Amino acid sequence: APAAAVTKSQPRITERTPPVPWPRLVAASVASTITLALALTACSTGGNENNGSGDGEAASGDIRVWLVGSDTPDAARDYLKTTFEEENPGSTLTIEEQSWTGLVDKLTTSLSGSDSPDVVEVGNTQSAAFTSAGYFREITADEFESYGGDDLLPAFVEAGTWEDKHYALPYYAGSRVVFYSPQVTGGAAVPTTLDEYVASAKALTTPDVSGLYWPGQDWYNALPFIWENGGFIAEQGEDGTWEAGFSSEGGLKGMEQVADLMANASHAPKDGQETDLQVPFCEGKVAYLSAPTWIQWSIKAPEDAETPGCESTYGSDLTALPLPGKDGGTATVFGGGSNLAVASKSNNPELAVKAYAIMMSDEYQTILAENGLIPAKTSLAEKVPTDNPIAQAGVDAAMNTQVTPVSPKWADVEAQNVLQTAFTRIANGDDVKTVAEELDAKIEQILNS
Repeated sequence: APAAAVTKSQPRITERTPPVPWPRLVAASVASTITLALALTACSTGGNENNGSGDGEAASGDIRVWLVGSDTPDAARDYLKTTFEEENPGSTLTIEEQSWTGLVDKLTTSLSGSDSPDVVEVGNTQSAAFTSAGYFREITADEFESYGGDDLLPAFVEAGTWEDKHYALPYYAGSRVVFYSPQVTGGAAVPTTLDEYVASAKALTTPDVSGLYWPGQDWYNALPFIWENGGFIAEQGEDGTWEAGFSSEGGLKGMEQVADLMANASHAPKDGQETDLQVPFCEGKVAYLSAPTWIQWSIKAPEDAETPGCESTYGSDLTALPLPGKDGGTATVFGGGSNLAVASKSNNPELAVKAYAIMMSDEYQTILAENGLIPAKTSLAEKVPTDNPIAQAGVDAAMNTQVTPVSPKWADVEAQNVLQTAFTRIANGDDVKTVAEELDAKIEQILNS
């Protein structure tokens, strides 16, 4: 992800499927590779039938935990290792930090081999590709309840569920909030409904200021407008066939609002991507910026940092609000974040489950919350620091999220830039109904292939 001035006491909250060219996107070649690998693996593995390497009992009590990026704070890492080794004398736990770049390909290879890691973090929208192919150990009903049950973030539970069985559970979440600086918005009233938000963004737009900064390829910020107006991305019927919903009645209403904002409130490039969003914001040229909560650290970075922010100017009074809903309250937004799973081919499945239980415990999840991350359990959201309005806005938003369709083929939709292309066309003024219908047809073609 783009560099940001971050310390482990103030980690950034990251989305797990950012737009190109960010490294967390599953590239087209990777999507093709994983589709083939998953098809082969699905024929040879499933559920908990293969809990080891196939060579008999594990020779040692060594556990390997794969964490991705630097978001998990040192305090949590230390707690995990210390607690596990104290509770399991003679065993060791090693944390191996992975990069989001090429993660799907690396997991595909490693989880299917004899030297599989034991516990893995995976992007929530990547989960379906692995759960559907038997890469993850099934979580029993009793275990699910012990890990939090109904207290767990529901959208993330859904992302880790396959054919009514749990394979991956929430690790932590991130969500989009609306950033603003009163220096730019002035005395404008804080919007309380989605219509007020649209009207305010348009009213704050001048020849020099974007009322809302919206790069054309950004489809994540479009989803709340679709959902709030009663539309949907894609739904699976009883016969297993997927139907896309951007051209549904509610979907079109949302798409029209998106088109209105892109045309009348945004000066962002029509084919732009969500990179270096702090640059236009720090120039004082943005009233509202809808982005993941971690962008605060880029904006608040010193002006002389390697990736400059505006700590002493527009970062000094930076604040945020959750996107308001159509009828007030908080809008349904895309829920980015990570899921956590035990590998089916763990060489030490019993110890792996013990490590997993520590990571799902209230104690461990509280550490994540106290460091500004949105924890897996909704009851622990109160542990997020109350003196950070941005973190609190993120918590509010995270309580009302949805994710992309839980299909192993969704990676192909993203890899082929289907949504990015569609919303770039919207930004360039193409007919909304035509774009929506063609977008639905393409999504259905991929998911039903």
